[in-house]
Amino acid sequence: MRVLYFVAALVVAGPAFGADSAMFRGDAQHSGLAKDTGVPTLNGVKWKFKTQAPVLSSPAVADGVIYFGSSDHSVYAVSAKTGEQVWKTRTGGRVVSSPAVVDGRVYIESYDSNLYALDATTGEVKWKFKTAGEHRFTARHLHGGEPAAELMADPFDFYLSSPVVSQGVVYFGSGDGNIYAVHAATGELKWKFQTGDVVHAAPALANGMLYVGSWDSFFYAIDAATGQQKWRYKTGEDHEIYNQVGIQSSAVVANGVVYFGCRDSNVYALDAASGAERWKFNNKGSWVISTPIVHAGKLYFTTSDSGTFQALHADSGLPVYSLKLKWPMFSSPAIAGNVLYIGSHSGKLLAVDLRFQKLAWEFATDGSKQNGATYTTADGGPNYEAAFLDFFHDDMVVGVNKMLSVGAVLSSPAVVGDTIYFGSADGHLYAIG
Repeated sequence: MRVLYFVAALVVAGPAFGADSAMFRGDAQHSGLAKDTGVPTLNGVKWKFKTQAPVLSSPAVADGVIYFGSSDHSVYAVSAKTGEQVWKTRTGGRVVSSPAVVDGRVYIESYDSNLYALDATTGEVKWKFKTAGEHRFTARHLHGGEPAAELMADPFDFYLSSPVVSQGVVYFGSGDGNIYAVHAATGELKWKFQTGDVVHAAPALANGMLYVGSWDSFFYAIDAATGQQKWRYKTGEDHEIYNQVGIQSSAVVANGVVYFGCRDSNVYALDAASGAERWKFNNKGSWVISTPIVHAGKLYFTTSDSGTFQALHADSGLPVYSLKLKWPMFSSPAIAGNVLYIGSHSGKLLAVDLRFQKLAWEFATDGSKQNGATYTTADGGPNYEAAFLDFFHDDMVVGVNKMLSVGAVLSSPAVVGDTIYFGSADGHLYAIG
């Protein structure tokens, strides 16, 4: 996302997930494909659950319970049927990681620099693993912000890494630059791998390999058993305003290819075994934070500034079609049947009919209804001029928060049965169907 714009302007296909969606994008490969009915036609809200701060965490669903984090420093478990609270566990910081629920435990990161293992039934803390210290990506003159010599935290670094769990091991990244593997039963360190900068993407796991990008501009393939690097791939650089650099997107692995987006404005397709580039697709200055999704031979993804929904041929990277949805999208899509669901910074959840290549419906959050008009232009796009005063870093942070006040949906939807669960910056977790 160019701030200049917004101030003025394995090795097999990942399995579809069914009755539950128990980690980010449903499974270890981050497939995002649900076997369930979904919501091809929207009826409305089934329930909504209010927390005390934005919900950027993506919900996990297991055994009739929804698990998610909130920026109010808490992890929640609520009934999938009624939205009633089952338990709430307080941490020492904002919880913007997405949980993994495996073998009766909930694994999730907090900004207090701990990975938590919680009892899925009671919320009791079973163990905590302390990293070397969580923080956001920082740079001087970030996005052209002033004062130019000041080290600034990136206000668009919204998420923490979401863990993936397999064969008794929890894998996750950290702002300390490490990728960690810890034993799921005890929290004991198995190995750690040092990158050159912040790692807030969620690792994807396929065929014994862990795939994850870092803000150091490299994408890594790591042996999940040993923590040894198998290969790495270099993405773009930007040493002037550090806008077009860094991998914030989590990867998806399908059919022997790993796909991911980058803040250098490219989507990449790499051979999962060797790291060789299959293709890359440039989005003309617009970041790709959302995790791509592969379905029926197509790769779908969304962009930041340009607010574009893009369909490509997954094998070649050649365009199929695109939709201009106007607002940025950091949320990662889920597909059920022939409908794709994704959150928008507009404060809406969008449903795209993949057969007819058009928007099927949209659902407006409470934040969108309350504040959307203030920060929306006459043509339906984001009104950045109403939120951002200038390039001073403090004003940039204030402006980002104003834009989030429209109930921005940065959470990625979980589709289970005929219900979609997602969080909003207005503090709610929604269940719609």
